[in-house]
Amino acid sequence: MRDKKDNATIDLPGFGPPPAAPAVLEQDAEPKRRVRVRKVALKQVQLELLEPTDATGLPVWTRDAGLDLSGLPIWAPDKQA
Repeated sequence: MRDKKDNATIDLPGFGPPPAAPAVLEQDAEPKRRVRVRKVALKQVQLELLEPTDATGLPVWTRDAGLDLSGLPIWAPDKQA
């Protein structure tokens, strides 16, 4: 619920209306234009990847002796002495 005495804060020092701005004595005939500074974009560099890639950017598929064609490891049978 709102307090009915909220408008009493206007009576406190520092909460009054702001002081009037000083009047402008002279006005320039032409307004000064700001010079636009052009932002220079950083040059992009292609990073070299650890593995060779194809045209799509994916790693080139290589055959590994320890993996089957689906990429799962080939389990060797346990040798029992």
